[in-house]
Amino acid sequence: MSKKNSVFIATSLDGYIADKNGGIDWLNTIPNPDNNDMGYVEFNNEIDALVMGRTTFETVLGFDVEWPYNKPVFVLSNKLKEIPESHIGKAFLIKGSLSVILNQIHKKGFHRLYIDGGTTIRNFLKEDLIDDMILTTIPILLGGGSSLFMELPNELNFELIGTKTYLNQITQNHYKRKR
Repeated sequence: MSKKNSVFIATSLDGYIADKNGGIDWLNTIPNPDNNDMGYVEFNNEIDALVMGRTTFETVLGFDVEWPYNKPVFVLSNKLKEIPESHIGKAFLIKGSLSVILNQIHKKGFHRLYIDGGTTIRNFLKEDLIDDMILTTIPILLGGGSSLFMELPNELNFELIGTKTYLNQITQNHYKRKR
């Protein structure tokens, strides 16, 4: 089974994934009356499990919705002591270096992973562990906040696989890591 670590995330024009207050309401600035999923369901069908950081996990827990994932969610955290009782069996706490974590997840039979959350994505990029990225750009300048990208030890070359436009406003670029 080939292993693949994928990113599927939205950013502002200036590359932020959350505003200055950590908010993500700006994601809904373009009206979406038909609830277009912008490729998310198709993407979700291609993955085995999710890997996200504690902050993203806690953000999702804070949404007033049913648990949105039908795949196992591995939560990276050194601070969190346990998964809330309501999510036992759906989410799993995991610690250690990224290579140790990936090894543990792969041993459980999960090879195509959705990497989510700013810090988690940045850490995977630092270790050159991202194989493809689907970046959806919302046409708004936030002027600050949580940036998707930061300084990296080395250049990482990606190639554009495809571009789609949703709602005549939102662009989505699919990049694959050139190795």
